[in-house]
Amino acid sequence: MVSDQVNTYLSALIRQRNPLLTEMEQYAEENEVPIMDVVSVEAMLQILTLANTKNVLEIGTAIGYSAMRITEKLPNCKVVSIERNFERHEKAKEYIRRGQLESRITLIFGDALDDASDISEYGPFDALFIDAAKGQYKRFFELYSPLVKKGGLVISDNVLYKGIVANEGKVAKGIRTMVVNLRSYNEMLMSNEEFETTFYPIGDGMAISKKK
Repeated sequence: MVSDQVNTYLSALIRQRNPLLTEMEQYAEENEVPIMDVVSVEAMLQILTLANTKNVLEIGTAIGYSAMRITEKLPNCKVVSIERNFERHEKAKEYIRRGQLESRITLIFGDALDDASDISEYGPFDALFIDAAKGQYKRFFELYSPLVKKGGLVISDNVLYKGIVANEGKVAKGIRTMVVNLRSYNEMLMSNEEFETTFYPIGDGMAISKKK
């Protein structure tokens, strides 16, 4: 994992975001809303740009930060995003309205584990971005990777979970099941013959899987 010192240094090098995005970053920090750190976001945006991505399915909207960063960076890209937390969903709607991005970001309120048939109507997608309940990553992948086009990407955030997933020592009881599930998910990605996966030790760990 990248050290906090290096991460802080890299974050300082990144160009300042627009005032609305900066406000969202501050809101997330003050209200303990999990959003991607800026270094991880920049890496993801570079990958999506190189892949000429036109549409993304995001599992886990939170307050809409990642979706707005994607549409800001890729002017021809649209995002479909689902969130099960009503308060966060409503906050995302507010930010997206203020950013005048309603025509490019489709928000769905619901549980991604239950609403796969509804979401499939929006596919297929160039990329799937998984950033929701960590213990359910394998299920999200099973449900939504079939919606990814050939040559498309599955981006999974937080797959190393603060480095704990790679720790062979004792894991705290409260996160033990999640860590076991993340390890199983990572192993599944590497053994999946339909995808080529690379892990990047940035942020909380990111996996990039390309569909063959």
